[in-house]
Amino acid sequence: TLQRIVSNLANKNGEIHNFIDMLNHTIKNVQVNSSNAISELDEEFDGLYSILDEMKGSMANAIQQEEARKIQALQDQLSQCSNALESSEELLELAAQSLDIKDPVEFFKVENMEWMVTVASAFRISLKPTVSDSMTHLMVDFALERRMLQAVNFLPVPKAPEIDLSACLVADNCITVSWRMPEDDSRIDHFVLEYRKTNFDGLPRVKDEQHWELIDYIKATEYTLSGLKFDTKYMNLRVQACNKAVAGDYSDPVTLETKAFVFSLDSTSSHLNLKVEDTYVEWDPTGGKGQEKVKGKENKSRSGAPSPKRTSVNTRSSARSSRDHFTGESYTVLGDTAVESGQHYWEVRAQKDCKSYSVGVTYRNMGKFDQLGKTNSSWCIHINNWLQTAISAKHNNRTKTLDIPVPDRIGIYCDFDGGQLAFYNANSKQLLHTFRTKFTQPLLPGFMIWCGGLTVSTGLQVPSAVKTLQKSENGLSGSTSSLNNIA
Repeated sequence: TLQRIVSNLANKNGEIHNFIDMLNHTIKNVQVNSSNAISELDEEFDGLYSILDEMKGSMANAIQQEEARKIQALQDQLSQCSNALESSEELLELAAQSLDIKDPVEFFKVENMEWMVTVASAFRISLKPTVSDSMTHLMVDFALERRMLQAVNFLPVPKAPEIDLSACLVADNCITVSWRMPEDDSRIDHFVLEYRKTNFDGLPRVKDEQHWELIDYIKATEYTLSGLKFDTKYMNLRVQACNKAVAGDYSDPVTLETKAFVFSLDSTSSHLNLKVEDTYVEWDPTGGKGQEKVKGKENKSRSGAPSPKRTSVNTRSSARSSRDHFTGESYTVLGDTAVESGQHYWEVRAQKDCKSYSVGVTYRNMGKFDQLGKTNSSWCIHINNWLQTAISAKHNNRTKTLDIPVPDRIGIYCDFDGGQLAFYNANSKQLLHTFRTKFTQPLLPGFMIWCGGLTVSTGLQVPSAVKTLQKSENGLSGSTSSLNNIA
């Protein structure tokens, strides 16, 4: 007991030593950061002084220019008055001399004297200054600026934003988040959005939570997260406002529902000639050697092209689970999660060298030699690239050729309760084919491939374009393939 107590005390002493070191380090950091803050303060005030000096020089220059303009105008007027006065004095002297002539004959010889006096420039010149001596129009009132400068203080910590839940939108694997500030703050420089996935509704839980993902330097009060994989039920989001100095508190987190169909490929269900990794399956011709032919189970494509060579079970089978896997020419792998209700959507992309593949759904009772679309419990789209590219819909060993281009990606939409299985061009959302039936058992995604590989995208919401097409198609239920009536 004493040894345990001594050990605990030694550990506690070590913790205290570490804490003392951290405190000393923090003190040094406070000193350094304080010095840096003072330096930054000096720079800001020096910049302010520089702006004031520049403004003072500019405004003083404007006063001097106004002074020069007015003086020039007054000097021009002074010069005009001086010239007029000089001319008037000469005219006045001439007129006075004329008045001293006593001889009438000589007096009348002085012609136009009266007219010359009448039009003298002294009568035409203005005796009012052209400009005033006032300079009050160039005076400044710094009362407002003085109050603003007196109010200058350290930047306040921004308040926490408020997320507007009614304006948030979840659609097409995108989340649009909208928020507002509780009061106007012109000093906000940007916002930071954080989000994380969770399986809990309501406030975030500390236990078993994923770390926050961060989106920085958002200038608007709205942001759209796009290209998300909805592999959990919910997503927590929170926002904080930042000015140039400090970040404020986070908003109250909100939780948005992000349910989607998520599954992986079940390697325990796959054919030995398929290499399966989570959401990728690839044809593997080295899966086995010397497998005996199974009579009656040979499958040749309807185009007459031979199927790839079959291979045998090898030692890898011992690593498989007890569940029976596909064999023969049923080069199939299933998803590990069943559809039992609701509406779901996933996509498949084939490699360019993929020669033949099928994508669809099946009940769990699919036999190990069965192929998608060749039983009454499986539905699929089949693409054949052996001799010429063709696409067809298959169910219950019946085939309907579809006169449409083969898309790069195929979207699969399953409405279990509504009894619909639809295939789309995942890029353009063009409808390729729709099966209508009443599903009586849970459905597993199914994939069948000869040569090449398939990539499956899960965690996708039903696209809004698909929802729109489904609404319009529901009014045209009689326009789908006759294969729908076989179920």
